[in-house]
Amino acid sequence: MTQLITTLGPKRADELAMILPHEHIFVDLRTPDQPGYAEAEAADVIRLMEPELRRAQAVGVTALVDCAPIGVGRRADILLAVSIAAGMPVVVPTGIYREPWVPDWAYSASESDLSTWMLGELQGTISGTPVQAGFVKLSAGDDSLTMCETKILRAAGHAAAQVGAAIGSHTIRGRVVRDQLDILESVGFPSSRFIWIHASADPDFELNLEMARRGAWIEYDWIGDPSTDVLFLDRIQRMLDAGFGNQILLSHDRGWFDPAKPGGGIPKPYTYISEQFLPKLAAAGIHDAIIQSLIADNPFRAFAR
Repeated sequence: MTQLITTLGPKRADELAMILPHEHIFVDLRTPDQPGYAEAEAADVIRLMEPELRRAQAVGVTALVDCAPIGVGRRADILLAVSIAAGMPVVVPTGIYREPWVPDWAYSASESDLSTWMLGELQGTISGTPVQAGFVKLSAGDDSLTMCETKILRAAGHAAAQVGAAIGSHTIRGRVVRDQLDILESVGFPSSRFIWIHASADPDFELNLEMARRGAWIEYDWIGDPSTDVLFLDRIQRMLDAGFGNQILLSHDRGWFDPAKPGGGIPKPYTYISEQFLPKLAAAGIHDAIIQSLIADNPFRAFAR
């Protein structure tokens, strides 16, 4: 059975509707060597973020993918606590962010060791919690992969391929995605399970099309500023015209509790797509059935296994 692995257990497609495939509940963008890194009390995070999840539920969101891996403050225990408090299923990743956020232990770990660790979290649970990782989240340097990032990517490909999990990567340049897909395919990971996170960051739309032709998911996940809606509307329409509507993902990349800020900072809501952007898609002539596929069917297929 195909299911989405979440903090509230596995979920079938018929149990869910709108899924936000790239958001954050808790993130620390300081490097792991900084004092107080990733430290917070679950009650404080719940106090700030539970209302945001409930606002998202009120506009139709039924599940959320949290995209903070090791390196940017992943706290599976806190994600579980917030998820339970709000009654919102959350998909939690394994994986490691890019340099300089790579922790010291990952530099010395072998590719096999990293693969075994990720596979353990994908098949079992994240250490110290009952949370099972639902996918792999990685990143890459803006202009190229470092040796360590390549090692992590290869390890992720081996692990994710064994269980049919997706790999999502924060990758700003399409030419780096090209390299990532080459490496992943060389270790037996299918490009159809790869998610190009921040695909709109590359100004060359042809690279979006190139990676879609190779089977990758194209994620437009900085939606939330009215001044950029025209960019996303244009790219979505062009992707649809090219026949890749079943490979598009839409999200905000919003939230979140930041332990580096007093009280966790001021979160940005997860409601813009529902309240502002979907009506613009409809006004642009995109049929409701296609819109539902973009916000429900596609993210389920991208992340479920």
